[in-house]
Amino acid sequence: MAETAQLERRTHSPRQERPERPVRGSLLRGILRTARPKQWVKNVLVVAAPVAAGQLLAPHALGRLALVFVLFTACAAAVYLVNDARDVEADRAHPTKCRRPVAAGDVPVPVAYAVGSVLAVVAPLAAAWLISPAVAALLAAYLGMQWAYSVSLKHVLVVDLVIVTTGFLMRAMIGGIALGIPLSRWFLITTGFGALFMVAAKRYSEALQMAGKAGATRALLTSYTASYLRFVWQLAASVAVLGYCMWTLEDGAVHAGVLPWRQLSMVAFILAVLRYAVFADRGTAGEPEDVVLRDRALALIAVVWLALYGLAVAHW
Repeated sequence: MAETAQLERRTHSPRQERPERPVRGSLLRGILRTARPKQWVKNVLVVAAPVAAGQLLAPHALGRLALVFVLFTACAAAVYLVNDARDVEADRAHPTKCRRPVAAGDVPVPVAYAVGSVLAVVAPLAAAWLISPAVAALLAAYLGMQWAYSVSLKHVLVVDLVIVTTGFLMRAMIGGIALGIPLSRWFLITTGFGALFMVAAKRYSEALQMAGKAGATRALLTSYTASYLRFVWQLAASVAVLGYCMWTLEDGAVHAGVLPWRQLSMVAFILAVLRYAVFADRGTAGEPEDVVLRDRALALIAVVWLALYGLAVAHW
């Protein structure tokens, strides 16, 4: 009996009943996971304008662009942290989002709010001090737009597509602004409608995959019809192709060389759009980076386009 009593006391020890506190390492890993490292590849778009203008290797350009990449990544992480803290209860009821660190309890809600707020304040201030007020203003506008989207705009038809697309466009613009590069109107049209093409294709794919699965996807998605989303990505693809063609023929864009590389790059660009549209039409166009990386043909076309455009920039 005495041994049984001792065993019961050990089993019901207060030390064992206390929930385990996450160690510092697990908390840091949780914060990093909440910052969505997989999404950081999107921020490589900060080099788009400098590459297009042939200014990527200009003095101090790489260092400044690396800093812009870090600051934009910090702003995106701030949005993710605050958004996950705000939506913690809804995420816990979701079949897959419940695994997110904040919803799973690996990152306490106050910590997510605190880290997100600090990043949101520090990044624009650092940009104003180290780069320029214009870059800081763009980062602040991105933060405000994304939080407005998280709070209410993601529930507004069409506006939600515009907000997500504008986020991509801001990434493409900020590198040029940081280096003082004038942004071509056709560059902006091509980038903006190219982003809308991929965003609408992703939503179209989600709509097809989640058809008949009530509650398994975002509520707004059920308000769009598949035919409408198909119309949007087809329209956006057409305008992006037209914009790129006009960009390659823009005044001052034609350079002497062995061949008209810039104009020849139109072929690769159009092939890339057509190849991407195959996945959009099938309803398998998820995250843009996943589509490109998993399809060898599309990746090869992208490499050919980069080579052609690189030759044009080098005036070879």
